[in-house]
Amino acid sequence: MLQRLVLVGLAGAVGTIARYGLGGLVQHWVGGTLPWGTLAVNMAGCFLFGVVWTLADERLLIDDETRVIVLGGFMGAFTTFSTFIFDTGGFMREEQWLLATGNVAVQTLVGLAFLFLGMVAGRLV
Repeated sequence: MLQRLVLVGLAGAVGTIARYGLGGLVQHWVGGTLPWGTLAVNMAGCFLFGVVWTLADERLLIDDETRVIVLGGFMGAFTTFSTFIFDTGGFMREEQWLLATGNVAVQTLVGLAFLFLGMVAGRLV
């Protein structure tokens, strides 16, 4: 149990570094007002979650221990739902209702699309 806890924590540390790096890189590259870095991280997270989930659940290529470490540790730290909520809340505080609504719609719809793309990719392995 302690070993699993340590491995989940280490995977979480790697996920945090990956989130910070990818999010910052994309935001710097694209620029603008919208949180493109958050969107990129969330979409990559949805895709990777779909791949890992499918490889573990349908293809049985990832054991339960690894699934917990990757999905609970790495992906739990990599995805940025709390940042997404913070970004949306910022738009709402500034009464930028169109940006807030657009951010929710885009993150949700595109996130679902990337989840399913990841599942398809997982089936191709």
